[in-house]
Amino acid sequence: MFAIVRTGGKQYRVAAGDKIAVEKIEGEAGDTVSLGDVLLAGDGGEVKDAKGLTVSAEIIAQTRGEKVIVFKKRRRHNYRRRNGHRQSLTLLRILAVGDAKKAAPKKEAAQPAPSKVAGTETAPAAEAAAPAAEKKTAAPKKAAAPKAAAPKAEAAEKKPAAKKAAPKKEA
Repeated sequence: MFAIVRTGGKQYRVAAGDKIAVEKIEGEAGDTVSLGDVLLAGDGGEVKDAKGLTVSAEIIAQTRGEKVIVFKKRRRHNYRRRNGHRQSLTLLRILAVGDAKKAAPKKEAAQPAPSKVAGTETAPAAEAAAPAAEKKTAAPKKAAAPKAAAPKAEAAEKKPAAKKAAPKKEA
């Protein structure tokens, strides 16, 4: 089975076992990543539905491509600019083309996923309540800051009041 995936603004035809070089993807060698933007899938000559399919791949290495020289010149103007560029690349080995549920990437596994057990469904609600408690502790700090700024505001008000009006001239 093969798939056409889009990553880094480019499209690649991949199958299980292929090795490809794509634009830099965050991760270290040995990490498993999931390429979810599948444009087309097929098996032999048949085209299959690509909706919901993901491609799982293992990062082989983080590397850089060949140097590309950019040379600009304008004739008869003594203008020459030489610049070089090396693109950061990630080497991937395609593990499987299919559902991501079977081959979950390590990055997603590190994040706590909601479980289907009835007793643990209250844990996300407790996590949502924890940031609210943090906001309550942060509110007095914000209230204390304007009090410290109040003397500066009073000083600004006193400054214009210190000016005297010019005496009227009698002619």
